[in-house]
Amino acid sequence: SLAALAPLAAAHGAVTSYVIGGTNYQGYDGYAPSNTPKTIQYPWPSYDPIMNVGDAKVKCNGGSSAQLTANVAAGQNVTAVWKQWTHQQGPVMVWMYHCAGEFSTCNSTGKGWFKIDQMGMWGNVMNSNNWGTAIVYKNLKWSSVIPKNLAPGNYLIRHELIALHQANTPQFYAECAQLVVTGSGQDVPPADYMYKIPGYAPQSDPGITVDIYQGAATSYTCPAGGVWPGFK
Repeated sequence: SLAALAPLAAAHGAVTSYVIGGTNYQGYDGYAPSNTPKTIQYPWPSYDPIMNVGDAKVKCNGGSSAQLTANVAAGQNVTAVWKQWTHQQGPVMVWMYHCAGEFSTCNSTGKGWFKIDQMGMWGNVMNSNNWGTAIVYKNLKWSSVIPKNLAPGNYLIRHELIALHQANTPQFYAECAQLVVTGSGQDVPPADYMYKIPGYAPQSDPGITVDIYQGAATSYTCPAGGVWPGFK
């Protein structure tokens, strides 16, 4: 029925631009690719969700390269902007990946993804709007600080929203962009804070396959651990 399809039909959203160091960077528009200028963002095909955490497209919504880069000083903010976002239950996770060489040869397949920011649920009511994605729903943006002590270099930044509004049917939305981090930092997280994407958690992870309506849980833990506490 149309009513049954409605939750999926409305389940659309993607990062469409960035504000970095006070400069606006237009992102990709999946519905008008021929009209999209060169961008720092990996191109993506649609606002539609990825339904399995093991899907290769979960990394960057199917994108794999970009033509431009944005400079950001360690300690500055990177703000992702969404044209639309429709769900208020689920976490926000912001990841980075250090590219050892040029962006053109950075396939980001290794165990090198780490988090710089995340927000799951606050309070103890799963069926609520007390979630990171509810803030995106309200503001259509999410701002994170590039850690002051992060070593300079070429990085991918990945903004991931997981929508949990359908019981035990998570939806993944993630887009990636290319950043050149500057500064005098010398740190990257240790190996136990590094993950592969796809592969950062199984589909059965309690932070992924969740029933926010009938489940007995009163707390939520984001999949793939926390942000390295050594970041400043």
